[in-house]
Amino acid sequence: MPLSTPTQAAFDRPGEGRLAHAPTDHPPVRPARIGVLLANLGTPDSPDYWPMRRYLSEFLSDRRVIDYPRWKWQPILQLMILSKRPFTSGANYRKIWNRERNESPLMTITRAQAAALSAAMAARFGDLVTVDYCMRYGNPSTASKVRAMVEAGCERILFFPLYPQYAGATSATANDAFFRALMAEKRQPAVRTAPEYFDHPLYIEALAGSVQAAYARLERKPEMLVASYHGMPKRYLMAGDPYHCQCQKTTRLLREQLGWAEGTIHTSFQSVFGPEEWLKPYTVEHVAELARAGKKRIAVVAPAFSADCIETLEEIEGEIREAFLHAGGEEFTYIPCLNDSPAHIRALSEVIAANLSGWTD
Repeated sequence: MPLSTPTQAAFDRPGEGRLAHAPTDHPPVRPARIGVLLANLGTPDSPDYWPMRRYLSEFLSDRRVIDYPRWKWQPILQLMILSKRPFTSGANYRKIWNRERNESPLMTITRAQAAALSAAMAARFGDLVTVDYCMRYGNPSTASKVRAMVEAGCERILFFPLYPQYAGATSATANDAFFRALMAEKRQPAVRTAPEYFDHPLYIEALAGSVQAAYARLERKPEMLVASYHGMPKRYLMAGDPYHCQCQKTTRLLREQLGWAEGTIHTSFQSVFGPEEWLKPYTVEHVAELARAGKKRIAVVAPAFSADCIETLEEIEGEIREAFLHAGGEEFTYIPCLNDSPAHIRALSEVIAANLSGWTD
């Protein structure tokens, strides 16, 4: 049986927000809507020292990201790491900064994704569904966007972390911020959280299409494709985080969609931080090993990132590219993230529609 939602007919005058038969001093009530709130990792407000420091402090203070005891970690973070890292991270952000909009590429792309998905939802559901985006760290904050959706009359919200593979340090911490935001609401909406979509057929199809399109533009086909995923400490895997297994399956499904033989795509992990062992092989080391083994042409794709960001535009295009060329490689191709491509928007739209089932019937 379809879930009931108030319609405009329940209001005495369209747009006025006053329920028929309600007393004149009743607070305004908006027509009920459904919100879809996209969530990405985050971005500093600028690459300058203090905005970078605030952003890094919020990010690296998250216990989902760094789970060392606070008494041990915070002095190291605040007194040592954050005295220097904002300078180096800020320099890296300046290399990729969108100067026209004065924002990071992640912000530009996530906004474009939200706009494309808003149009797709409008075509599908009319004005019933509204789409917006937030960031786990930095601005726009999750709390501010939840507040805005509630004020706009969203009685149901689908929260959608834009991470194809689940990880405690990405999907879970985004959900944490969402649930904390709900704690501040006097009238909480009904909510759902979208699960990971690493094996969704349309996501895999979009990923394969991006590889095929990139290869079609090259004069010589790469000898190896490296699927580089964001890393995490190995002990997270041993504690039950499914991220590693989902990354491996994504690579296998991508290879099968392309119709390639086994061994033609390698899985590796980037962005290692701290002294402990992380998931291996490390991308920066693996591409160098490929070059030393005689592979002169490789391509790198980043299936764990829904939008190009510092880890792809600077780390892969910079450090990882340089490691390959320095070790004897000759041709390095980075295949951009799916971003707001039509195939990606189509895949995300299907994930959203499936998770709205019952609310939009």
